[in-house]
Amino acid sequence: MISVPTTIEVPLRTDQDGVIRVGHSRVTLTTIIHRYWAGDTPEEIHDGFPTVSLAEVFAVIAYYLAHPEEGDEYVKRVEDSAERWQRDYLAANPQAAESNAKMQALLAEKRGNDEVFASIDQNMIILPPGVKSSLELLREDREH
Repeated sequence: MISVPTTIEVPLRTDQDGVIRVGHSRVTLTTIIHRYWAGDTPEEIHDGFPTVSLAEVFAVIAYYLAHPEEGDEYVKRVEDSAERWQRDYLAANPQAAESNAKMQALLAEKRGNDEVFASIDQNMIILPPGVKSSLELLREDREH
């Protein structure tokens, strides 16, 4: 006979910077929600982020489906904060803003040839040496 749990623990934790992460990984709640919105299955999300177990992916999606307003509000706050940071960073760093504008122009030329460039060019920012991009952090997370 299967024992029926009265509750299922949602594997979410808030790190020291106030970012909600899944389980013991560095994968964020926003990452899982964005992949779910993009139509990825829980299995595909797990394959893309193997540091998050399949059970954790299912639990996070179930939590999001039970609390969509809270999840959407959190994602919006994170995205608004990132946009403010980018705007402030570019305003305070004219050289980075100029490099960013050049990169945007180059990426715009590629739009017809490569869907990937078209999807990332609106969020492109040139970071100073030593500052890791979210892509680098994701790659590191996947390696661990």
